[in-house]
Amino acid sequence: MSETAALNMQDIPQRQLPEHLELQRTRVFCKADAPVHTEDVEYSGAYAAIGFDNSLQVDDFRRDFRVEVKNLSMDVIEFDMIGIDASLANAFRRILIAEVPTMAIEKVLIVNNTSVMADEILSHRLGLLPIEADPRLFDFLSENDTPNERNTIVFKMEVHCKKSGPRLTVKSDQLKWLPNGSELLMESPNPSTKPRRFTSFSRSQASSGRPIGMKHRDIIITQLGPGQSIELEAHAVKGTGKVHAKWSPVGTTWYRMLPEVKLLKEVKGNDAEKLVKKCPVKVFDLEDVGHAMKKAVVSKPRDCTLCRECIGDGGEENIALRRVRDHFIFTVESTGALPPEVLFTEAVKILEEKCERVISELS
Repeated sequence: MSETAALNMQDIPQRQLPEHLELQRTRVFCKADAPVHTEDVEYSGAYAAIGFDNSLQVDDFRRDFRVEVKNLSMDVIEFDMIGIDASLANAFRRILIAEVPTMAIEKVLIVNNTSVMADEILSHRLGLLPIEADPRLFDFLSENDTPNERNTIVFKMEVHCKKSGPRLTVKSDQLKWLPNGSELLMESPNPSTKPRRFTSFSRSQASSGRPIGMKHRDIIITQLGPGQSIELEAHAVKGTGKVHAKWSPVGTTWYRMLPEVKLLKEVKGNDAEKLVKKCPVKVFDLEDVGHAMKKAVVSKPRDCTLCRECIGDGGEENIALRRVRDHFIFTVESTGALPPEVLFTEAVKILEEKCERVISELS
């Protein structure tokens, strides 16, 4: 197609879809028995017969896409992503779970363990403890690398229960950071050389202003009986959740399409009161319309869980339950290594790197 023809195509006014087709294109209908129109219309020429262009335009995406933060706390963020496809929202979810790196205990050197918990179980529990350390300040430790201050954090635990004392609960605050590295002598792979001290300084994290340690200091690891003791060193390295779940930076992250609740008819009087009582999450409320009469209104559509209680027993004639296809309510729960808003920006950077890699391979 020549440039003149392309310009002429752009000058043609864009026709609008009929209301029922626009709803099918942008909404998922939740009926009493099952949702309908669940598949997205991706084909650009799906509505060519009526002169509607369904293709994805970059300029339209830039204009329509936006992020709105609804709730933000130390460990949880809830925000709306508007103007994207479900595949892109799911890409962010998977990257957050499996590809954003964190620090976690990978190697446990046990000097003494006389507790009832086996060495393997104890090591596994230590690996799942969330560490308050910025992973962006550390490097990945490969097989050929020597542990040092840039790729390893060393912790030490030395706990003893007196023979005449009560049972002792061992918590995560018993793991103490060793800023000068390991205190154990490691055997050299060369028998002719002397044992060496494993040095693994982590002063880079101290310079960032955030202390190194466990995110939660009261996590119970095990219990010691009278006369039992644990002495070990734990070495934390950088990794990702796709290798092991202990490196996943989120407890969980999920999204859902924005619920849309519409009253097709006015519901008044006793029917309105029944509707308000029927909804378990209080989506509906009562509004005075005069003459001691009240009608039902939709007050909290965002809280709707689509339980369909309101459209049972013929309620579909009065109420329409829908989901907005391109509006996602996204929730991220951080384990504590990084704030949740930082985790999402890191996921965006990873996706950007993936896109750049694909572009470079294609070119």
